Amino acid sequence: MTILRIDHVGIAVADLDEAIAFYAENFGIHSVHEEVNTEQGVREAMLAVGDGSTRIQLLAPLDDTSTIATFLDRNGAGVQQLAYTVDDIEATMAELSGKGLRLLYEAPRRGTAGSRVNFVHPKDAGGVLVELVEHAPDRSA
Repeated sequence: MTILRIDHVGIAVADLDEAIAFYAENFGIHSVHEEVNTEQGVREAMLAVGDGSTRIQLLAPLDDTSTIATFLDRNGAGVQQLAYTVDDIEATMAELSGKGLRLLYEAPRRGTAGSRVNFVHPKDAGGVLVELVEHAPDRSA
């Protein structure tokens, strides 16, 4: 298993357009990629920080059944997850499972810009939802 770097910090927001405008107006951080991920139940934006290698992911629920909607109801807007870039998601999943950590999915799911993702259960990661991200070969976001 190789964790290459912190990929992004995911922030749950109620209104994606409002949050994008807030980050641009107040911090000069701009969206470089936006998409709807119906499988995850979110509309999302990736904001590039500095040289662009570090990202903030804004996540807004598509509807009231989204896990982000549940998060917002319980916690309000704020940090929802910490994501790491990995070189081989299957190998990383196998190693973490072998150490007794629970993953949310049996197989990787589609993430932003065609990436493959899975999550370590927060109860097994010090209360933090950890996302594992293997980028598509032609990463654009």
